[in-house]
Amino acid sequence: MTPTLVFDLETIPDVQGLRALNDWAQGLDDAAVVERACAERREAVGHDFLPLHLQRIAVVGCVFRDDQGFRVRTLGQPGDSEATLIQQFFKTIDYYTPTLVSWNGSGFDLPVLHYRALMHGVQAARYWDTGNDDRDFRFSNYISRYHMRHVDLMDVLAKYNGRANAPMDQLARLCGFPGKLGMDGSQVWPAWQAGRQDEVRAYCETDVVNTWLLYCRFRLMRGELAPEHYEAEVALVRDTLASIDAPHWREYIAAWPAPPA
Repeated sequence: MTPTLVFDLETIPDVQGLRALNDWAQGLDDAAVVERACAERREAVGHDFLPLHLQRIAVVGCVFRDDQGFRVRTLGQPGDSEATLIQQFFKTIDYYTPTLVSWNGSGFDLPVLHYRALMHGVQAARYWDTGNDDRDFRFSNYISRYHMRHVDLMDVLAKYNGRANAPMDQLARLCGFPGKLGMDGSQVWPAWQAGRQDEVRAYCETDVVNTWLLYCRFRLMRGELAPEHYEAEVALVRDTLASIDAPHWREYIAAWPAPPA
């Protein structure tokens, strides 16, 4: 089995970057810096979502599936630096050369990783290879939008047409999966400020599981998984999560209708 790595980022405003780029930020506390930056952003473009290079990575959530089984976690330990999280992500790619799976990874997660890795000087030789080191990567690499070494499910299912994009939460629930529980991306920064980092990590973990389940359904649709193999994959996820003693997984399982007997 080719290893598969499903990933998702949770980001917060890069306060240090905002201070470096704006003279007005000096003397303000972090909350005030972000508030003013968001206000200026709203005035300029009509929304307060900061540019991707000013999104600091707080959490990297991952599902990893290989011959050893199904695992879900967030990378690193609480308190690890952004550079450490990014390095761990790319080291995983260097070691396993997995299939990457995301929801809007091409539009958000990977560009953020690119910018932040550049700032921290993080090396990622395998990820950036387009055939110079491994000839197979000439025809299937992580960088090309139309190769399948990175599957951005949102982009692929929309047939690379941004007007056809669908929200992951809604599509997951329409497919019978739990979808998002208790939080969405707009609530990450307030939760992080309030010291609720564990809740943010838990939210990110549930997001990557939703994405993995949708990817399994996608593989069933493509004929890569026979129906019985698809059912076995879904059962593996359910059984694995049910065995973890954590509030967010108990909530997730409770929101996931059991299959017919």
